[in-house]
Amino acid sequence: MSTQTEVLTRFREIVAIDGWDATWSAWSVIPWEGWDGREIQPPLRNVIESDRVEWPRQGQALVPGCGRGNDARFIATSLGLKVTGIDISPTAVEVANQEAPHENVSFRVGDFFAPTDEQFDLIYDYTFFVALPPSMRPEWGRQMAKLVKTGGFLITLVFPIDPQVDYGPPFFVRPNHYEEVLGSVWEKVIDEVPAVSSPSHIGRERIIVWKRL
Repeated sequence: MSTQTEVLTRFREIVAIDGWDATWSAWSVIPWEGWDGREIQPPLRNVIESDRVEWPRQGQALVPGCGRGNDARFIATSLGLKVTGIDISPTAVEVANQEAPHENVSFRVGDFFAPTDEQFDLIYDYTFFVALPPSMRPEWGRQMAKLVKTGGFLITLVFPIDPQVDYGPPFFVRPNHYEEVLGSVWEKVIDEVPAVSSPSHIGRERIIVWKRL
């Protein structure tokens, strides 16, 4: 059986040579998540279901790098928002569209960084930020500021918080990396180590909720 390190090495080779869509022929979840990547992560579930944030109950939400679409369906069901999941992988979008259709959720192949007039009341980023080369993070921050409406929210589940490496994906990340590129147009309303994490995430994640000023 291959070790996790060997699996990640092979995954990175496929991404570098053939692109993200090719990885869906080998894995149905990104390998640094493990099989719990099929489930809603407890920190997202807990923060959405808590009364600590006055979440929007109507409007639009976005999940970039949506994969199988589980998070998009959960947000739509929990908050009543119309949720769009985008992914650069046509295979991921095809899988998402085949699994448990939801009337308030749509999936499409899309580029998060493409110019658009769309704005959203909520965006959820989990494993999207860390999949980007660090040189793209400033543009991620600028695009988030454009996409989230004033008064809207950005949820970032920071994972994996592992020892520093010079390669990826996932690329080395710390919570302050988000703050550095988001700038002064956001207010942190929650910033904490989750009380409950999935087994493979314990001690390796932090959830931060940002409000657009």
